[in-house]
Amino acid sequence: MAQKIAYHANCWGPLGGHPVGVTSIKDLVYQTFGDMNRAFADIAAAGYHAVELFDGNLLDFAGRMGELRGQLSEQGLQLLAVYGGGNFIYPDILEEELRRIERAANLAAEAGAIHFVVGGGAKRSSEPRDGDYDRLGQALDRVADIAERLGLCALYHPHLTTMAETPEQIRRVFAKTRIGFCPDTAHLAAAGGDPAALIAEHYDRVSYVHLKGWQRDPFAFTPIDRGDLDLLPTLHLLRERGFDGWITVELDAWPDPAEGARASMAWLRDKV
Repeated sequence: MAQKIAYHANCWGPLGGHPVGVTSIKDLVYQTFGDMNRAFADIAAAGYHAVELFDGNLLDFAGRMGELRGQLSEQGLQLLAVYGGGNFIYPDILEEELRRIERAANLAAEAGAIHFVVGGGAKRSSEPRDGDYDRLGQALDRVADIAERLGLCALYHPHLTTMAETPEQIRRVFAKTRIGFCPDTAHLAAAGGDPAALIAEHYDRVSYVHLKGWQRDPFAFTPIDRGDLDLLPTLHLLRERGFDGWITVELDAWPDPAEGARASMAWLRDKV
């Protein structure tokens, strides 16, 4: 397990979405507004073997995938996973969302990625309406179809501010879809769940894990060597179950992203 540790390149700049997406669903991607080559160098220097990218950052390399592969190769890294998302419950925009996801998934496959991860399921200003979880599940199955046609493993990432925050909501989603499960320890814990217990409950769907620290007050995501979330039960569970997939350490924002990556790797080397 210790040899399959990756890092997300999302905190080497402000994290957001492409502004054109406000009026154009087909362009509504996640984006880190920073230098990915710098991120790759810092991630490799910290001792990681692979990276995950947001769909928007991958799409920046459309038409010049050789440049991306060259940058990764120069640092001894591989592209492991790509992360995107969608509302998924509004029929009028679903086809646009799926076309965007298919475009990113095509590039992910071209770049040699293994996993395609999505979050989402729009959280309405009111309570979920009848059929919302059915529509989410059907959309996630279509994401899985897209990914599998391209040789990718599709995974759903329960996330704060979506329809899959609490353990019960996560169960409702997985009762409606066959997509895999990418657990994120911080999001699961912040929504009141026990990450290790949720991974155990849905283990047959787990082939890829996001490891992230979390601080309650003030709320913040942290490197995994600090904060209020004890990650050892999750690591012990994965070891006991013989997990042999990849783990990606993720940190949405940090003043010194290279320092955050190094701190998390130092903790892992001490604990794993």
